[in-house]
This record gives sequence, structure tokens and C-alpha cells, in this order.
Amino acid sequence: MKNLRSLIIILLFVTIPLVSNAERVKVRLFSNNNIEALYVSFDLGLYDLYAGDSSLLESSLGEGMSVELLPSVAGVKVSVNNYEYGVFKEVTLRAVDTACILCLNPKGVKQRTYEGNLVVSAFDAKNLRIINDVDFETYLAGVVQSEIYGQQSDIFRIQATISRTWALRNMGKHKADGFNFCDYVHCQAYQNRCIRPDIMLGTMQSSGETIVDADGKLIDTPFHSNSGGETANSEDVWRTALPYLRSVQDTFSFRMRQSDWTKVIPKDKWLNYFAKTHKLNIQDPEVRETLLGFQQPHRQAKILGVQLTRVRTDFKLKSTFFSVSTDSKTGDVVLNGHGYGHGVGLSQEGTIRMVSLGISYDSIIRHYYTGASIHRDEQVSERYVEHFVTEITKIIEEDKANPGKVKSKKDDWLGKLFRVRDRMDREEEFDESKQEMESDWKIEW
Repeated sequence: MKNLRSLIIILLFVTIPLVSNAERVKVRLFSNNNIEALYVSFDLGLYDLYAGDSSLLESSLGEGMSVELLPSVAGVKVSVNNYEYGVFKEVTLRAVDTACILCLNPKGVKQRTYEGNLVVSAFDAKNLRIINDVDFETYLAGVVQSEIYGQQSDIFRIQATISRTWALRNMGKHKADGFNFCDYVHCQAYQNRCIRPDIMLGTMQSSGETIVDADGKLIDTPFHSNSGGETANSEDVWRTALPYLRSVQDTFSFRMRQSDWTKVIPKDKWLNYFAKTHKLNIQDPEVRETLLGFQQPHRQAKILGVQLTRVRTDFKLKSTFFSVSTDSKTGDVVLNGHGYGHGVGLSQEGTIRMVSLGISYDSIIRHYYTGASIHRDEQVSERYVEHFVTEITKIIEEDKANPGKVKSKKDDWLGKLFRVRDRMDREEEFDESKQEMESDWKIEW
């Protein structure tokens, strides 16, 4: 029995990294804020309101209605259209339709919109815990929108692939907290639902794709804004050497938004930092000369034994890839830096440049993740994905043909797309010559 149990564990270890799809995930929203009150309205679709497993309302909530949620010692105080229903330990707004959009207005925090379900409980008498229970690929599209900019679908396809890989490797990151991920950079940014059909298109094109090493196991897929022209070895930042996170030359990151930066620091502050914090003898001429004339033609991990990651944190620098000079007039220390972020793995702005040059998305991934390759899950139906790609491409083309057209919420691209998905799921054929109404669907069971 012990050998059988060991064999099962080994098989799970071998096969889990190749699973490239998940059904749903739970993401804690506003994880970097204290939420004293949450006001919810409904942009699309219908929602049912539950306290635990019990429904609080006979009818569903929709456009024109609002819910107020407040923390208390006993739980969450719930009001609908200003009518108070009571205090409950946990409250859920559960989507009735496939295409449903919630508008969240926390007190003191910028409004956001999300799809899927919302689960709200109270941390204490003053703070709410808000969790989005959402389809995994929908979550990924929101991550892509939050994490990268651009116009070409391959940019979003690449970001979706690395974000999917990271998420599948880290499904249990917040297991002890009762959810999968937070919405901050501690996990991956997830600041809104995906509102751009071109970003959803790139995400769909990446369906079933993950990044694996030579043994077929999911890799760590760190990324950053701009490498400054050279990426960093993983051990220079996190002290763990990984074969696929090697430093590579990256001229594609030159002349982009975050390519270069400068920071001026008073000389005494700079020198005293190394003396007091790192116990260096700044009276030693060689030490002083190095600190005031440090150069990095190529990335280094340390300056006089001090980790550059620590220097970056303490001085709030954009990167560790900088050189030092002294202003001849003021005597101040001038840091001339390159790039933005930790520098390990994929450079997002380098990716944007490479895509604009016509370099294929798989070549870009191999450039930044040494020896890695893209794994495509054969369980993902190509016909299903291609149909979505075709439909959303039509939506994008319609938008381009009608610039500035004011749309109703019913015409939101999400609603259009998932009405197609609903029909596919139920094997229904829609007669495009007729008005889109439930009675116009021809059932093919």
C-alpha cells in the first residue's frame, strides 16, 4: 500500500505541471487597501444574493439596483436599495448569466468592474474581505490588461501565457487564507475586468499554452517592465540559480518608456548609508572611490559586497542596473540607471518591441526563458478556441468600422461573445437573420 501511495504521488507530480487549464479561481480584491464600505451596482446580467447557502431575495438583482455592504463585529451588514436585510457572516453575489458584470465602489478607492461571483466577509468591525470567484481564463485576461500595454495581439498572447504558467504553479499561494491569489503585485495585478476585446483575443489565442522546461515541468515565469538592455540571473536577485532564468543581452528594451532613469542623491547621504547600514569604511580611499564611481557596463549583483537589490529597495530605485558619478557643480551623487523592475525573465517593453519587429511569440519566450518551450494542452479544443477567436475578431472589426459609436451595455463585447458561448454550450444554432431573442434560438439536442 505504501508503494502504491508513493506511485500515485509520483504520477501526480509528473502530470500536474502539464495541466494548462483550471476551471475557476478565487482572487482577493483590493488586497492592498482597507475597505470600510462597499457599494455594488450591476452593469450587465443578473445576480442572486445569498447569505451562506440561503437566498436573501426572491428576485435577482440587475441594472438600476444597488447593494451596500458594511463590516461589523458580527459580520457583513447588507442593504439593498437602502433597505437593510441584516448582518451575516458571509455574503455572496452569484451570477445568474454567463455574461455578468459587477461595478464595485469601495469607500475611498477607485471604482472597478469584475465578472463572476463576489464573496464578502468581514475581517473585523472596520474592514471587509472581498473575493472574486471567477473563471480562470477571465481572470487571466484581467491580469493581462493590468500588467502590460500595447496594441498587437501577440503582446497579449505572450503575457497571457506567462501569467497562466505562473498562476498554475502558484494555485496554493494563499491557500491558508481561503483564496488562490491577491490582486496586487505580490501575485499578479488584477485591477479590473478585461474591457478590451483585443486583449481578450490575445488571451484566447494562448488558450492551453504554458511554458515548460526540458523535462516538461512548468517553470517560474517572472517578468518586469524593462531590462535596460540586459536581463539578470535569478540568483543575483533571489539567490536561487535556475537554468532557464539566465542573463541575456536585450537590445530590444532600448529606447522604450522605461529604458533609462536618473536619480540624484546628496553625497553625504549616499556615503553614510554604506557606512551606517553596511559598515563600510568610507574613509578608505579605495572604498570611497568605488562608491562614487561604480560602473556597470554589464549587470552585477553587488557593490563592495552589498547586494544591489538591498540598495534598490532602500533608495527606492527603479532597478539595480545603474552607474554612479558625481555632479561637478553640486557635488551630489548621480545614479544613471537602466530599466525598471527586478530584471529577471521577460522584459515587457522588450517584448513589445520584438512583436513590432515581427518576431514570433514563441521565439520571444525562448529569448527570455533560456531552454524553455511552449507546451500546448491537447485537451483544449482547437475548434472551440478558433470559434471564439473568429467571433471576437468580428467584434474588433465592427468597432474599427464604427469609431466613436456609443454602445449600450447589451452591446458590450463580453455580452456579444458569451451569448455565442452560451449557444455553443447548449448546442444551439442561432438564426442571424432574426432579432436576438430567446425564441429565435433553434435547439439541436
